[in-house]
Amino acid sequence: MRFGKFNKRAGIIKTAVLMSTVLLLSACAQPGLKEAEGTAVPETNSSEETESLYHENEFGFVDESMDVSGGIPENAEGRLFIIRERGYLTVATEPYYSPQEFIDPSLEGEEQYVGADMELARLIAERMGVELRIVPLDFSDALASVANGTNDLIISGVSFTPARAGILEMSKGYHFTDETANVGILIREEDRDRIRSEEDLAGKNLAAQSGSVQESLLAEHVMNYRQFRRFNNMSEIYTALEKGEVDAAAADIETASIYISNNPGCGLTFIEGIGYSLEEQYWGDRIAGPKDELMLMYFVNGVIDEVVKDGTYEAWFDEYTDYAARLGV
Repeated sequence: MRFGKFNKRAGIIKTAVLMSTVLLLSACAQPGLKEAEGTAVPETNSSEETESLYHENEFGFVDESMDVSGGIPENAEGRLFIIRERGYLTVATEPYYSPQEFIDPSLEGEEQYVGADMELARLIAERMGVELRIVPLDFSDALASVANGTNDLIISGVSFTPARAGILEMSKGYHFTDETANVGILIREEDRDRIRSEEDLAGKNLAAQSGSVQESLLAEHVMNYRQFRRFNNMSEIYTALEKGEVDAAAADIETASIYISNNPGCGLTFIEGIGYSLEEQYWGDRIAGPKDELMLMYFVNGVIDEVVKDGTYEAWFDEYTDYAARLGV
């Protein structure tokens, strides 16, 4: 889960770096839906009718769903209609976040992108009755590509924040960690006696994934440091820490713990006693789509209901935790 501790006001302020990036890239949006591949989008219901059928909850995300057993409905509108007519779904992901999305170098093409989230993406496309096209991007670029309408969805361990919900339509949660605190601060094992608190990070080089909530989290809680470096993905952060290029980094506890377990010689650990989490209503990894594409998110939630209710997603998570261990990622 890529997130940190937020109250609504502070969350919006501290994610300013992320949102400014997304909004800047949104200005370079691809042709709109009505122009996409020459497909005309049917007229939608009036705003009042649409609002009564499909809506966000009071927290700003979509928590209701539709029956997906029959595929995309005949009365599909907006993005969902476009996906059906063109015959494929584009899903942006940052594929360096095992066990949810990562690369198996022994495979090629679409098959090289593996993980629990990639299985979920494939199931959504299957339920839609369309082809899946996975688009690998840096995390901030993946968010921006959906915000500006270039891609249909981002499935990449995305966490809810009020700021993200301002420019993206977000689903209900589909994966929940057992940890009370979800985000911690990684350091080298050799530094555990010297770095025991946020205050001990003064004068140190910090790191976080660009566009992630961990980036905002670290900026919110650690004010005194030497340098704050942003990296494209967690793989780069692990390497920078191991090589001594940075001294500490914000990381999701669950996924970083899996990396440490899979790489026992990496020499990384968490600062004990430091952890952050979202308010309860924002827990869980989510899927995001373009803003106001409520019908699309109702369909996505229908698939989420399926894999959460019968335990399929957690089975995938366990399966790909073992898979990642075999690859050492």
